[in-house]
Amino acid sequence: MARTGRPREFDKDKTLARALELFWSRGYGATSIQDLVDALAVERGSLYGTFGDKRRFYLEAVRLYWDVYERHLIAALDTDPLLPALREILTHPARLDELISDLGVPHGCLVGNTTAELVPHDSEATKIVTRSYARFTGIVSDALRRGQAAGEVTEAADPQIQAQLLLYIVQGLSLVSRAGLDRTAALAAIDTAIDALRA
Repeated sequence: MARTGRPREFDKDKTLARALELFWSRGYGATSIQDLVDALAVERGSLYGTFGDKRRFYLEAVRLYWDVYERHLIAALDTDPLLPALREILTHPARLDELISDLGVPHGCLVGNTTAELVPHDSEATKIVTRSYARFTGIVSDALRRGQAAGEVTEAADPQIQAQLLLYIVQGLSLVSRAGLDRTAALAAIDTAIDALRA
């Protein structure tokens, strides 16, 4: 009878989630395969066999990050009133000091970090971040349209354009947060953007 090979000695989903935290806290370039082996307590051969090389592993982690974020975004904005929930989404990068994991403090948005580190030289990474940004603006613009129908959001604001502006705000905050930011000023800027949306 042919041998079927040894079963994997780790849970792929849990390993990927753990790797996501490591990539998020250190970045793609600063995370080596040996870092992953050490942090995940998984044999190097098992990682290669399951995820491929480091780049493939990283991109799979970015996809997981976005899937989790998108589900959170949709659930958060499916509420009435909308604007307090939208403010909570936008203030997330300004509250990074509250998001401590056992691997350290994640820096910014992993999709934004991928944009800075891999785009435009990596076509697959470019596709992932482009789709993620398009999904963000689509989800937020749909929510703003619902807010307009409910009389909460001003009719003078084009939902698609406003959603694009909010993408720039949240990604800009995520990038600036990596170098540290004035939290009070950041929250004031977000409040100004939210106030501009009120009916």
